[in-house]
Amino acid sequence: MRRLLLSAAAVLACSPAFASMELAQKNACLACHAVDKKLVGPAYQDIAKKYAGQKDAQAQLARSIKFGGTGRWGPVPMPPQAALADDDAQRLAAWILQGAK
Repeated sequence: MRRLLLSAAAVLACSPAFASMELAQKNACLACHAVDKKLVGPAYQDIAKKYAGQKDAQAQLARSIKFGGTGRWGPVPMPPQAALADDDAQRLAAWILQGAK
């Protein structure tokens, strides 16, 4: 039983959704964003809706994460996350575009 629980925990820890939530927590994204409600910045689900159907959405969102921005969601600017690795920005963007699930 213990082996089964450890195996299940390992699978969950390696799943993209868990890894991306962990990545968002590690990089303090959740200080300004939540999955389903606006905080300082927009909810991840609202971001996913706004970018839905855009072919370059992931690249565009990853760029916004890395370099910040202003005016897309109101007057509060998104600070740049320049220290975030490009791969991590891409993973976060993909996760957000899937509704942060």
